[in-house]
Amino acid sequence: MSDDKKNRITVDIFGQQYTIVGTESSSHIRLVASMVDDKMREISSKNPSLDTGKLAVLTAVNTVHDYIKLKDQINQLELELKRVKD
Repeated sequence: MSDDKKNRITVDIFGQQYTIVGTESSSHIRLVASMVDDKMREISSKNPSLDTGKLAVLTAVNTVHDYIKLKDQINQLELELKRVKD
């Protein structure tokens, strides 16, 4: 894919600016950054003594946990749909 189809967006996550480059729309990139920022702030409010590195790791762990749960739910729904169709 050529570079001219990539979006370069500067976002703020937990008080730091990051330049994100990707093929998704600018609004999608901003939404992802906003969700990461929200999750970091949520975890930080419950654990104010965490340094940024540990906070980032906990945010990643929480996010992957949520992803796996949703993936499992989708798989279960697909199996149920297949049973209903058969």
